[in-house]
Amino acid sequence: MSMDFADRVRRVEPSATLAISNLASELEADGVDVVDLSVGEPDFPTPENVTEAGKQAMDDGHTGYAPSNGIPPLKEAIVEKLAGDGLDYGTDEIIVTPGAKQALYETFQALVDDGDEVVLLDPAWVSYEAMAKMAGAELSRVDLSGHGFQLEPALDALRETVSDDTELLVVNSPSNPSGAVFSDAALEGVRDIAVEHDVTVISDEIYDAITYDVEQTSLGSLDGMGDRTVTINGFSKAYSMTGWRLGYLAAPAPLVDQASKLHSHSVSCATHFVQYAGVEALENTDDAVEEMRAAFSERRDMLADLFADHGKDVPVGDGAFYMMLPVDEDDQAWCEGAIEDAHVATVPGSAFGTPGYARLSYAASEERLREGVERLADNGYL
Repeated sequence: MSMDFADRVRRVEPSATLAISNLASELEADGVDVVDLSVGEPDFPTPENVTEAGKQAMDDGHTGYAPSNGIPPLKEAIVEKLAGDGLDYGTDEIIVTPGAKQALYETFQALVDDGDEVVLLDPAWVSYEAMAKMAGAELSRVDLSGHGFQLEPALDALRETVSDDTELLVVNSPSNPSGAVFSDAALEGVRDIAVEHDVTVISDEIYDAITYDVEQTSLGSLDGMGDRTVTINGFSKAYSMTGWRLGYLAAPAPLVDQASKLHSHSVSCATHFVQYAGVEALENTDDAVEEMRAAFSERRDMLADLFADHGKDVPVGDGAFYMMLPVDEDDQAWCEGAIEDAHVATVPGSAFGTPGYARLSYAASEERLREGVERLADNGYL
């Protein structure tokens, strides 16, 4: 039997980050000690009070279907969290999803038709391109790599790229993969461009709790952006809840009405008892989040110093837990060699639209980070 696969899946490649992670797992299964710096997953356990809240919810019988768009206590807690960020949303403007990735997917599917233009800021998280292509989009990209991965110096290029034909612009601050936190001036520039051309903007804020010595501004809080911004967030990064699969989108009610159709016909709802763990995470984990953030900050500074000792000047971001290491022009070959020879797993920058770099995650212990740098140096990769 010959299967004729749909164009929408032929347009995309598997996730490069997961592909590298899978290769690392295969080597580890063969007994190889791999320093895996490829995956964006905090190395801390989920805070105990959050885990206990999930267990209690199961014991309380919350194991059936939940309301499709989310349980009222969680939507109320999300609205309160967003209000603290200067965002004015009601509970009818929230969809709770199994992970922020699902929230993004539903947003792309609800907004993008075949041939619509979607603008990405490179380096861009790998799944933006895939989601845009599956929705039938034509992609335009603005390169930030020549500006230390900051958006403000590239606003002129963004102005030249966005037009009245642009359907959607994706902004991710703090950024995966660069760790850049975009300035208020940069976000105000985005606002002016979006208003001028009547463009909807996705603001992916999954790393908003992980910043160092700067405050992250939520794009939808700017004048003129409330009715044209889809705010995406979740629980994986800030609360070390990657496997719980819990996220959300906040958007004007008309978009929520349309995205809710996709939601109800695909995933039905986020897992019921997990949503109660989400309430606990939002309301009672500030200390645990600060402990993780402080550890990431120390690791970031240590890693930058280690690379400097080897003559590598690496751009250091003010958020998330990633670093873009300048490597060979053929970054794919560099990353493949690094994992085969040095047994250090990283992700090629070309997967994010920015060749010549490798993304490292410093969501690993200081000991493993030191080991990773030593291995790269000893095997001629620095």
